[in-house]
Amino acid sequence: MSELIERALADSDDTDVVVMGHGVLDQTGPVFTKLFGDAKAIIIADGNTWGVAGEAVKASLTGAGVELVEPMIFPAHPTVYAAYENVQKIRDHLAGLDGVIACSIGSGTLNDLTKRASDELGRRYMNVCTAASMDGYAAFGASITENGFKHTMSCRAPQALIADLPTMAGAPQRCTATGLGDLIEKVPAGADWIIADELGIEPIDKEVWDLVQGPLPQAISDPKGLSVGKPEALEGLVEGLVMSGLAMQKYRISSRPASGAGHQFSHTWEMEKLGMDQEPPLTHGMKVGLGTIAVLALWAEILTIDFSSLDIDAAVAKWPSAQEMEAKVRRNFTGDMLEPAVKQTMDKYLTADQLRERLELVAQKWPEIQRRCADQVMPAERVEKILKEVGGVYHPGQIGLTEERFHQTYFRCQMIRSRYTLLDFLLEAGVLQEEVDKLFVGDGFWAKRPWKH
Repeated sequence: MSELIERALADSDDTDVVVMGHGVLDQTGPVFTKLFGDAKAIIIADGNTWGVAGEAVKASLTGAGVELVEPMIFPAHPTVYAAYENVQKIRDHLAGLDGVIACSIGSGTLNDLTKRASDELGRRYMNVCTAASMDGYAAFGASITENGFKHTMSCRAPQALIADLPTMAGAPQRCTATGLGDLIEKVPAGADWIIADELGIEPIDKEVWDLVQGPLPQAISDPKGLSVGKPEALEGLVEGLVMSGLAMQKYRISSRPASGAGHQFSHTWEMEKLGMDQEPPLTHGMKVGLGTIAVLALWAEILTIDFSSLDIDAAVAKWPSAQEMEAKVRRNFTGDMLEPAVKQTMDKYLTADQLRERLELVAQKWPEIQRRCADQVMPAERVEKILKEVGGVYHPGQIGLTEERFHQTYFRCQMIRSRYTLLDFLLEAGVLQEEVDKLFVGDGFWAKRPWKH
């Protein structure tokens, strides 16, 4: 285990053990007995993850004297979805097994489903990681779709993680590209948090910030190594992903340390089922990576503007009333997404007087916001190159998004979360529409990367 992870665990509320290294699947059983004593275990997996690590995990558990009940194995196809009905399926099965502790084998979906199901029963669990595909292994909370709307449901993180690097390296390359896409969004997410910090909306927790941002440069520094399965590159990525989860576990308030506007692009598309009919389905991190490019392209424009001389009167004059804001949301969403989007938008709505006060602070704070955010972000072109090299998504056309739908996502994704980001900053300043539009015309970022017809 790395020194960084060891230090983070010393201050962790939920996760007691992370075993990361080569050939460590055989540590599953000893870790289980150390944490859970003579409790029985159930392995939760799908056809794919069982094929990768199921027998080794089973052998380790039985070898350590753990009594196993019949495993719960979801089919390999179709891919199990992080939907609340699957949480209920696991929970109801576990409820009939008094005192049995779950050991999930998987990455994002199976970990989140088991996490929430176990928490609803007041039980702990552990997870065996199968891919470097997301940052939620050690996170407090699970990203679950309920009634068509994706949100983070509160639940305790796993008590232990087993991260066998050869197993994770053996996952399809698209899994590694997914993990890198998920992790690299922490760059603009950090800038979102800086704005919220400077404006007194959500102060930065320095210890949590360091857990995410400290290992981040190293974790994303070798995309070529990741593309060819270089062990050192993968170890850095896995460390960054685990540290990000531990940061969310420590922060607990929300997933703010690891999730900004770039994630909101992905969440919007996921709720719209984008890519779910593909085989294999389009992953969360692939969409997050594209969202990262989208946000960083916008940052390049924004950092050239002098918001210290913002026309506050004009911005307040064009600000919609609460009724007009709600009506705008209702024009943009239908079905299961509608009412949650209305609530999220109205939770962060400001009155005209509150807006004036906010913008006066923006004008005052802009030089410092500009300086700190310029130091935090990186060029969209650099992320585009990194994701291309590792096999990620770097253009909307790759995943079937038309230019119009992608363009509109900049506006729609602002409405699905109450968390304050760059998109809210620009909306309140009255320039979101014009600044996004610039990206699609002339020498704008997306205008220079046309859709292929």
